[in-house]
Amino acid sequence: MFSKLANAIFQESIDTYHVADRVDQVFTNPYSGNSIEQLLFRKNWIDTVQWHYEDIIRDPQIDPTAALSLKRKIDASNQDRTDLVEYIDSYFLDKYKEVQILPDAAINTESPAWAIDRLSILALKIYHMQEEVDRTDASSDHRETCQKKLAILLEQRKDLSTAIDALLEDIAAGKKYMKVYKQMKMYNDDELNPVLRGQKGE
Repeated sequence: MFSKLANAIFQESIDTYHVADRVDQVFTNPYSGNSIEQLLFRKNWIDTVQWHYEDIIRDPQIDPTAALSLKRKIDASNQDRTDLVEYIDSYFLDKYKEVQILPDAAINTESPAWAIDRLSILALKIYHMQEEVDRTDASSDHRETCQKKLAILLEQRKDLSTAIDALLEDIAAGKKYMKVYKQMKMYNDDELNPVLRGQKGE
């Protein structure tokens, strides 16, 4: 099943990141070429770094200049995340391009890659909730509360994994079809963002 591969690679990415546990560490992808493994590892690495960016920027004592710089990095990370989702969908579009779509085939509410995006974020939630469960400096009430949340997250991952596998099986059988819309983000575009557009004439 595809979800088993994805979940294993997401865990590998998270574990690799936390060896150094620094947002500025050099990224090295253990998978090469344009393989789905390479895309999945890269996708989760972006999510993992951004997870820690979001932790850092919430420091109430953060220097305003550093916060602005970090906000720019978060914006760039969001764009990278979107780009990777589109690359993953392109992989599936190519993989299933020869499938004969059945007359009564339906379209899904989201593409496979956007569901996989949620699976990657779930992997991070599970990892960090497990950390809270294992904290020796936390109260027993805190650990118990986090254990209950962890159980829900694990159930979510199981359900989402099942749904992704079912979607891909339906696409392969022609029962569902993909229709991918490029994410038309506007805030980084100097023609679509009115603030950036206004600066071009200065």
